[in-house]
Amino acid sequence: MRKILAIIIRMTLGFLLCACGTVMALNSKLGLSPWDVFHQGLTKVTGITLGQASIIVGIIIVIITSILGLKVGIGTIANMIVIGCFIDLIIYSKIIPVCSSVATGMLMMIGSLFVSAIGSYFYISCEMGCGPRDGLMIALVSLTGKPISLIRFFIEMGALIIGWTLGGFVGVGTLITAFGIGYCVQVVYKLLKFDVKALSHRNIKQGFIFINDCIVNQR
Repeated sequence: MRKILAIIIRMTLGFLLCACGTVMALNSKLGLSPWDVFHQGLTKVTGITLGQASIIVGIIIVIITSILGLKVGIGTIANMIVIGCFIDLIIYSKIIPVCSSVATGMLMMIGSLFVSAIGSYFYISCEMGCGPRDGLMIALVSLTGKPISLIRFFIEMGALIIGWTLGGFVGVGTLITAFGIGYCVQVVYKLLKFDVKALSHRNIKQGFIFINDCIVNQR
């Protein structure tokens, strides 16, 4: 049970940090991250919330990554639902301040990149399935053999272009994120000695078997 509890805590912390990173980018007032430009574009077209848009986009990406051969696990499903809910809750609670100057906005925007990168480390390292967007990154890294920074850049730029077309807000912070998120992720993973290629994620069935085994053996 302690092992399961540790995984739940790590995953929840990771999801919370990713949601905080999203809201930090939003409140920097320098422009949304590329994926959130996409999400905001969807909110303008459909009238749904930012969190709901995040969930819907996550479902679509999961379908794509499963076709590419990546395992869909309990963590994948939880990622789609929990991060979107955390985003709406953080925005509603207003616990992250809105920046009133370019200087503080820059600090918050750069901080959001590292917060999101650390968040992804926490939940991906649980090996219970990647989140949709990180799963797409890992699938493409495995398929192409290219560096994380390069793959992440092209993914972010694709989301940015579609989101801008739909009416999402693009600012200098958006470009900072598009060019910087891949390197931030790479730096954080390198500092933590975290190799995504060495992971063996459990699919949903394997995840439930693992949980049951922990309960039976009281681990």
